[in-house]
Amino acid sequence: MTYEERMKWFHEARFGIYIHYGLYSITGRGEWTMYSERINPAEYARLADKFHPVPGAAKEWCEAAKLAGAKYVVLTTRHHEGFSLFDSQYSDFTSAKLGCKRDIVREYVDAAREAGLKVGLYYSLLDWRFPGYFEPEKYPESRAALVDYVHNQVRELMSNYGQIDLLEYDGGWMHDLDPDKEKQIAFWRARELNAMVRKLQPGIIINNRSGLDEDLDTPEQVVKASGAGRGWESCMCIGDSCGWGYVRFNPNWKNPAQLIQNLVLAAQDEGNYLLNIGPMPDGRVRSEELDRLRMMGKWLKVNEIAVRNSQRCQLISSSQPGMVDLNLQGGWTRQGTTGYWCIFRWPGERATAVRVGARPLQVKLLATGQELPFEYNEYNGKLTISGLPLLPPDEYCTVLEVQFDAVPQIKAEAAPADWLF
Repeated sequence: MTYEERMKWFHEARFGIYIHYGLYSITGRGEWTMYSERINPAEYARLADKFHPVPGAAKEWCEAAKLAGAKYVVLTTRHHEGFSLFDSQYSDFTSAKLGCKRDIVREYVDAAREAGLKVGLYYSLLDWRFPGYFEPEKYPESRAALVDYVHNQVRELMSNYGQIDLLEYDGGWMHDLDPDKEKQIAFWRARELNAMVRKLQPGIIINNRSGLDEDLDTPEQVVKASGAGRGWESCMCIGDSCGWGYVRFNPNWKNPAQLIQNLVLAAQDEGNYLLNIGPMPDGRVRSEELDRLRMMGKWLKVNEIAVRNSQRCQLISSSQPGMVDLNLQGGWTRQGTTGYWCIFRWPGERATAVRVGARPLQVKLLATGQELPFEYNEYNGKLTISGLPLLPPDEYCTVLEVQFDAVPQIKAEAAPADWLF
């Protein structure tokens, strides 16, 4: 299968939901609690007795993702703490053998498929319980055992749960943060590992966190585009970036407008937005997250054509530093010769775009189909749209659909001072 064939559904989707859930959820202090507080593994393992997600939790996660308008989901099958949410022959520290004694990954993949969502699995390469990760020269047997265990568990995940659409590695960095990629690749035997994954799951998409580039770049907490033709996915929390897993007291929630803007700015440069939720200790999704997901889904129901399968758009927007964007009005996405002006900060009765390098043929409010009058100056590329309502039709982001006579480009300014005269 070619790269383009593998990535087709991913580009069409543009939006997914990340789910961080594990023993760390019980602590209420985030997924790094074991390491950041240096909790001994034996002491930390006692949390497994309290791990009892309610029946149907996985179904609730997938229903929440569908409510949000997401097309795929990604679950943490095992985070750095080492607790596997699946039945593994290579570990006794699993949800199938302790606590609830259930295979949560099985429940999740079944729920995702029932909801019509593509299935993604997150897997941490590192496991804090192995001293050979921290000091591989001092504990070579532990290091070898860790890598063998990783390969065996990834094989289980790729073999036991049907078709897996996306594999998101994490934790592949060296403990000393050595930036040498070849060292990282050698440590995890990453080429061997990913060859095995592709043999078992020929159509799978793999991210770039095993040391190898593979299919997908995954910047965290920032919308940062990769080069043209390269898949990328901005992974972001709804709340503070310090905690992906459940954080009991997390006052800095992003509002729906911020979340929708991030989605649009990712789509503008052919990227995806993977938005994280951190279920509570019992596996339920808290109301603060559900409310925001619901608002995103409501917006996407009306405006999804501006996001799904979007193509790169050169027209001036707030995501391009140094470019003029009158009134900081928002970002442009594109489908062929149709541009979608996603206006974040409503300008009032008239909106103006500059340096538009294609002739507009028609302008409409996307939500209603109402045609709008406009003027276009072919010499300087200035597009002025009038007849807009004084107040924003959508409180978060109103979209104008603009049909052009060609793919819209940024118009060059041969004489940058001409507009002064």
